Amino acid sequence: MIREARFRLALVAVVALAAPALAQSPPQAETRFSTGVMHLREGRVDLALEEFKRAVKEDPKNPYFQKGLGLAYTAKRNWKEAIAAFRKALEINPYYVDVRNDLATALIGSGDRVGGKKEFLGAFSDPTNPTPEISARNLGQAYLEEKNYPDAISWFRTSLTRNKKYADPYLGLADALLASERLDEAVAQLEAGVAELPEDAALLLALGQAYFKAGRFGEARARLEEAVRKDPAGPAGREAAAQLKALPK
Repeated sequence: MIREARFRLALVAVVALAAPALAQSPPQAETRFSTGVMHLREGRVDLALEEFKRAVKEDPKNPYFQKGLGLAYTAKRNWKEAIAAFRKALEINPYYVDVRNDLATALIGSGDRVGGKKEFLGAFSDPTNPTPEISARNLGQAYLEEKNYPDAISWFRTSLTRNKKYADPYLGLADALLASERLDEAVAQLEAGVAELPEDAALLLALGQAYFKAGRFGEARARLEEAVRKDPAGPAGREAAAQLKALPK
């Protein structure tokens, strides 16, 4: 989960933050970068990689081009090249805090979990970080994957103190609480998440599943049916539909 979620967020950041830097780059490089972002967003990773490589060749001093290149390598699970690109982006612009999250993701993907968590912590602690809740959530996810549930719970809670409208930490916190055999607390956290984000199908699905575990079948059915309505063709809706079949009649 950690890599997929970070990848989506990082891509948004590329699009949002690139504009100021692109004015300093050759027009052809700007075009290649924009094309690379489009390909990456639409899942054409190999085409994105080629465009980012060409953009970097034309302007190796643009940190956003380096970030895009790192994201493409991350999508291909080429951790060595991703790490090199992200480090280059930080070398060019040490204040580009979001890249520290990307670098951390790549380090964890490569097996360097200690280094990855250190980068996430550095990003979280940086006062210029515009989204510390993301760094805290990623730390929580890293600890969850390591089955260190107390630290996972702590970091997911920290994420929520920074942004109650962010769905991922509710889901991670519930997973950590369930793994700690704290079902009632997990249900309460998911209820809080649905109250904050009533349109989020993934939260509705998770709450329905938690109700199912608790034997609250009527409430489970209501939430699962709602998840199907919110996301009929998506992964949350499909999983909710499958879960509905397992409910007692």
